[in-house]
Amino acid sequence: MDLYEYQARDLFEKYEVPVLPGIIADTAEEAKAAAEKIGGVVVVKAQVKVGGRGKAGGVKVAKTPDEAYEAAKQILGLDIKGHVVGRVMVAAGARIATEYYFSVLLDRANRSYLSLASVEGGMEIEQLAVEKPEALARIEVNPLTGIDAEKALEIAKAAGFDDDLAPKVADVFVKLYAVYTGEDATLVEVNPLVLTEEGEIIALDGKVSIDENAAFRHPDHEALEDKAAADPLEAKAKEHDLNYVKLDGQVGIIGNGAGLVMSTLDVVAYAGEAHGGVTPANFLDIGGGASAAVMAAGLDVILGDPQVKSVFVNVFGGITACDAVANGIVGALDTLGDTASKPLVVRLDGNRVEEGRAILRDYAHPLVTLASTMDEGADKAAELANA
Repeated sequence: MDLYEYQARDLFEKYEVPVLPGIIADTAEEAKAAAEKIGGVVVVKAQVKVGGRGKAGGVKVAKTPDEAYEAAKQILGLDIKGHVVGRVMVAAGARIATEYYFSVLLDRANRSYLSLASVEGGMEIEQLAVEKPEALARIEVNPLTGIDAEKALEIAKAAGFDDDLAPKVADVFVKLYAVYTGEDATLVEVNPLVLTEEGEIIALDGKVSIDENAAFRHPDHEALEDKAAADPLEAKAKEHDLNYVKLDGQVGIIGNGAGLVMSTLDVVAYAGEAHGGVTPANFLDIGGGASAAVMAAGLDVILGDPQVKSVFVNVFGGITACDAVANGIVGALDTLGDTASKPLVVRLDGNRVEEGRAILRDYAHPLVTLASTMDEGADKAAELANA
């Protein structure tokens, strides 16, 4: 789960990372009041989970509360890369001397943590990595030992901080790592981390991504979720503990096991080339249990997507046998009734496959078509979606 900047700022403050005062505002009037409370020069910043706010007009400096009012008026409602601004943060201004960069993230490829740091912050990190890769230090972090004072100093030196400044930024690195581990994050990024003209190190803009799989350890994280901005289908899937990702296609996909579902997406996309270019509408992994309740929940989510024209259920029976899966489909269709109005192609294989197919043949639902292979099922589902 990606957090808004103001949420990242609040977490930083919780772990004693140096930040500037910031107040959230949903209206121009609230922005003016926030500027009056903070005093002096402020920065009005769009709260969207996407980069490039400044270039899009989503960050404005205001010298007076009236200017903050006008800035918020211009920013609220602004469309930034498809994200409509509904909230701004009014933050105290800073007299910046130099901008730096720091992050710690989950390095999945190497099954470790990775810290990135540079004395050249401010620009997008992807741009820096391409244009000046030598300016970006990449330091592997052992999850067992983490970033202590010694490791933080190593990172600071590798990034090019001078001997006078390195201990100061290293102290901030340690605190940012505490955010990373303490909140079960997969990314903690500060860009820019600044040195002010007064000699202070400040985390001026932060990004935090939290591992939702660790939610059981953090009941307070529920308050960080922006339910209003969440995709309603993904929210419904989450309620049923379904692993669902909405895509832009027309063929709904249900499978058991992430690997099988990913393969199904590829096969459907290939089959769709011969049927008007239809593509998968989602990723949905129902896991090992394909009970009637789980299957009904999955179908309910997929059929709620108006873009879906057909559904392909592709299940390999293992611990959960195919007859149990078939009974789940029957129960799901009975539960959904008339709301199950789109054609369903079912391919079963594996443990007790013949029994499973027999159950569906005997059920003889007019919307259900059986397929013997994944290729056959994908082709039929694509054909029906293009009908």
